[in-house]
Amino acid sequence: MNPLILIPARLAATRLPDKPLADIAGRPMIAHVVAQGLKAGLGPVVVATDAPAIAAAAEAAGAMAVMTRPDHASGSDRIAEALASLDPQRVHDVVVNVQGDLPTLDPALIAAVTAPLAEGEPADIATIAAEIVREEERTNPNVVKVVGTPCGPNRLRALYFTRATAPHGEGPLYHHIGLYAYRRAALERFVALAPGTLEKREKLEQLRALEAGMRIDVGLVDTVPLGVDTPADLERARRIIAGAAE
Repeated sequence: MNPLILIPARLAATRLPDKPLADIAGRPMIAHVVAQGLKAGLGPVVVATDAPAIAAAAEAAGAMAVMTRPDHASGSDRIAEALASLDPQRVHDVVVNVQGDLPTLDPALIAAVTAPLAEGEPADIATIAAEIVREEERTNPNVVKVVGTPCGPNRLRALYFTRATAPHGEGPLYHHIGLYAYRRAALERFVALAPGTLEKREKLEQLRALEAGMRIDVGLVDTVPLGVDTPADLERARRIIAGAAE
């Protein structure tokens, strides 16, 4: 594999405006995400954005930046445009989509998400999940669950993603973590598809791939990274990073 890490980032966010530029320990959030991507050591780290201020912050942090259209409906569409612009020679065959609001992300999780796409593996797309250990998360619709069947050590083949509590019965539930690795052809196919019926109902983009018959394999990991969506999340990220620096 020859992976490329792409981080989609935009300024528009209803709950936390200008989120990628929010200050954490004297650096913008996007700089912390870039740093974690670089530590993963998988390949080049590129920020795909429509905002010059984000591009400047990404480059100052050591990433490349690619300007993209402002009208993309999703991060997947944004990274697909960036990939086509950045790598027309198709040097990179795997694309890792790292969300720009994960400033405390463990680089090991970035590496883990690519494992199901190793040579000879059948998945089109890979992602990760962790077993739910907090009871309140089992019924929280903001915690997306992956329903899958075991297909190897610490790995599931995804059958469904849902905001509901599923599957029913005894056994673990898994908290889906929104990191993705795509085979390049799979990403190109995915963004060309129309949104699916279940995708629109659950408001989960990954269901589009399953509805189209694409295979998503899920690596099981031990930790769920903090996603920064609210001012409270931002304060928590600041405390975590300040603590790590001490």
